[in-house]
Amino acid sequence: MTQYNNDIDIHVDNEIYECIDPNSPKSFFLFAGAGSGKTKTLINVLSRFKEQHGANFKFRNKKIAIITYTNAAADEITRRLEHNSIFSVSTIHSFSWDLIKNFTPDIKVWINNNLIVEIADLEEQQSKSRGVNKTSIGRAKKIESKRERLASLSKIKKFIYNPNGDNITKDSLNHSEVISITANFIKSKTLFKQILLNKFPVILIDESQDTKKELIDALFELQNQYKEKLSLGLFGDTMQRIYVDGKENLGVGLPADWIQPAKKMNHRSKKRIIDLINKIRSEIDGQEQLPRTEKTDGVVRLFAVSRAKNKSEVEKLICQKMKECTDDEKWENDDTDVMTLTLEHHMAARRMGFSTFFDPLYAVDKIKTSLLDGTSTSINLFSKIVLPLYQAHIKNNKFEIANIVKKHSELVNKQALLKEENKLSTFHSTNEKVNELLSLWIEGNQPTLLEILEKINEANLFKTPSTLKLVLARTGAEVIENEEELDEDGDILGAWEVALTAKFSEIIEYSKYINEESTFGTHQGVKGLEFDRVMVIIDDEESKGFMFSYDKLFGIKPLTSTDQKNIDEGKETGIDRTLRLFYVACSRAKESLAIVSYTDTPEELKKNIINYGWFIDNEVEIIK
Repeated sequence: MTQYNNDIDIHVDNEIYECIDPNSPKSFFLFAGAGSGKTKTLINVLSRFKEQHGANFKFRNKKIAIITYTNAAADEITRRLEHNSIFSVSTIHSFSWDLIKNFTPDIKVWINNNLIVEIADLEEQQSKSRGVNKTSIGRAKKIESKRERLASLSKIKKFIYNPNGDNITKDSLNHSEVISITANFIKSKTLFKQILLNKFPVILIDESQDTKKELIDALFELQNQYKEKLSLGLFGDTMQRIYVDGKENLGVGLPADWIQPAKKMNHRSKKRIIDLINKIRSEIDGQEQLPRTEKTDGVVRLFAVSRAKNKSEVEKLICQKMKECTDDEKWENDDTDVMTLTLEHHMAARRMGFSTFFDPLYAVDKIKTSLLDGTSTSINLFSKIVLPLYQAHIKNNKFEIANIVKKHSELVNKQALLKEENKLSTFHSTNEKVNELLSLWIEGNQPTLLEILEKINEANLFKTPSTLKLVLARTGAEVIENEEELDEDGDILGAWEVALTAKFSEIIEYSKYINEESTFGTHQGVKGLEFDRVMVIIDDEESKGFMFSYDKLFGIKPLTSTDQKNIDEGKETGIDRTLRLFYVACSRAKESLAIVSYTDTPEELKKNIINYGWFIDNEVEIIK
């Protein structure tokens, strides 16, 4: 094997630094596979830029835009760049909204035109509907809602948008609209382009393979028009593209004047894990990574498990087996040292015990993002106010209870107290209301979220978010018993009616999950993260998804005629998406990796996976 050292990628930092030189901007695509140290390179390059050009950029009020995939990544990069004002670090939605928010008349025109097209499409579909059915009723509601929005456009003085919120009022934009409007303005409005270029002569996009295709295409067009004014830098790995709205084959067929540095090292994982992920991607693009010279060994195991087995018991047994084959006690240390990756969030919710709350809300596209970010105002009533209040209560911390009430209750804020003649009476009254709320937990009782909400709303103890007020106002006849009865547009209020039947204990577990304080994550949700010990859970039946199929990837299920047609035409298939997802999940492991695949045919799975050359015989175990 060719000799190398761990610093073979050091030239990449220099190449990228030269690209973002304000006097000679060049655009680039950095191929950076799993564990390649992409963020470190970004920080190194930008820190050097700050030293050389920071004062000039600050004087001229220019910034470098760094667009990340998650709020957590944005916060981490901002911290490592020491909160310097020449760097604008944000998610793609925050970045886009910041660009368009002052273009109210132009947004109105776009929304107006878009609504007219959408209504016409829906009416055409409705004209072909066969009688009155659930689909046609749902479509009629959509048409009515869009017509109402169209009629109310003229009254809107300014649009609002929360990158992390629900965005369900008439004057709010939703997440996809913000991206589409930004892409449209970049392509069509000269003034908008000039403002963007003057403010951000350098735009760097992390996880660019998953950034919405229409926005990437618009930025490509902008860069092509203004090469001398804009350095567009894309950091990515096409093998880690998870979402279908990302640009396919990003990095292929780039203009000849683009710089294309590539990182060869994987600083994260041990050799055996890197060998596995190299083999997984070998049929896609042949890109191979090298382990650090000191990171030899590593353990991978695949367990082919009969679907009839008890999952909880099997997963504990596998932790025992991994402890034995790795000689690592932490595989069996109360689960706290093993990261378990499920295919879908609801699989983690079921294992952690918060699915009654989570599943109905997750089924509604409009609130899915804020549910996963933990930033929905409705959810925050429970997770950011009631939960800390409950935790202070069980610790008997009266000082903390008072602080929480003072911070969040309108009964005792400064404005309310200024109007009160008898402030002491107000404090006593508020204290009684707090105690009444906390009495719901008396003698170890676990109240439902609805019981908590009714107490809060009745006492006006904390502000009830508008969505939850509407839920409380709905008549009993309208109550939806389960998420299957929600209409196709995703009835937010109906979803909340189901979610509110959950016990408060589910909020505790949900909060751990979304705050990454649990040992569960999803295959797609852990991009950029790393863990010593990883257990990947694979079960197509439990995941209920249609975008991915491990059974097809592992040769258990035959390809459909559509799959074969897409392969013949060179189009993407569910197998391609699943392979990339598998790569992302496996490449999180640093020391050891257990893959748990539930199947109806364990023997066939073992035979196929060994034939692929991904595992050898003693690395695959059948559990029936």
